Amino acid sequence: MRVIIACAGTAGHINPGLAIANIIKENERNAEILFIGTKRGLEQDLVPREGYKLETIDAYGLSKKISLDNLKKMIKTILGISQAKKIIKEFKPDIVIGTGGYICGAVIIAANKYKVPTMLHESNAFPGKAVTMLSKRTDTIMVSFSDAIERIPKAKRVVLTGTPTRNLKANLSLDDKISELEKYSLNPAKPTVLVFGGSQGAKKINDVIIDLAEKKLNKKYQILLVSGKKQYQEVIAELENRKLYQDTLDGIKIEPYIYEMAEIMNAADIMVCRSGATTITELTKIRKTFNTYTPSKCIKQSSTIQCRSFRKSRCC
Repeated sequence: MRVIIACAGTAGHINPGLAIANIIKENERNAEILFIGTKRGLEQDLVPREGYKLETIDAYGLSKKISLDNLKKMIKTILGISQAKKIIKEFKPDIVIGTGGYICGAVIIAANKYKVPTMLHESNAFPGKAVTMLSKRTDTIMVSFSDAIERIPKAKRVVLTGTPTRNLKANLSLDDKISELEKYSLNPAKPTVLVFGGSQGAKKINDVIIDLAEKKLNKKYQILLVSGKKQYQEVIAELENRKLYQDTLDGIKIEPYIYEMAEIMNAADIMVCRSGATTITELTKIRKTFNTYTPSKCIKQSSTIQCRSFRKSRCC
């Protein structure tokens, strides 16, 4: 069995692709799996780290604004279709799977050219532009939330699968929890708050923790902030601007990115985070009860509202 998986950009697109690849490998040991991504996203790090080969093409997300930059991106994305065709022609996959994001357009269109069966996975309750636009071209669309089904009416076939994740421990032993916290120089005897804004980080969340550090409000608990790689240096620079230094922060540790996120989520006493689809799934798998808060100004954003579709969890 030969499989191509297209994913790019954020971990929210890449990790489901990796989970699908791992499930295929578990059931079909001789399966050959090739990832297609870009040279800019987290796939450059995450895919080779899992032991899979990655080919890259040109693909960009396009805005509705008319500009020279947008035109250049459009031309490069069209060229990306030719690049994807070449990869598919040489690899000869039995199936092509996309897990969302702008790269899926080029790869699915290329797969259609060679009549290769196609599948897309949509993690969000509100399907993204790529999945919506490709719904008529794709043989099967897998969704994480039942609410998404009615939002892709032109799809040929839709299957409710949930969000693929790797196998996770539901509970950590006390020794495992201590070991996990000590990896980040945290005190196992002190309550731990894990704060993160998805794989890319969230500036507003980072800014709140910087303010909290300056005012020293976390005397009764410790914080592990996962800032996101792109924002890490900005966080450090802002701390230094306020005469605060990571090595001397009291009860606050900052990491740009954590690969084994589920483990530290399991070890933490409480989390403050964005309600991404993968995060919701992992919280449920490790049996963490959670609530969501949706600011009125964000009510239309799928990233905050999707949790409402997850009926089995305790959501507001």
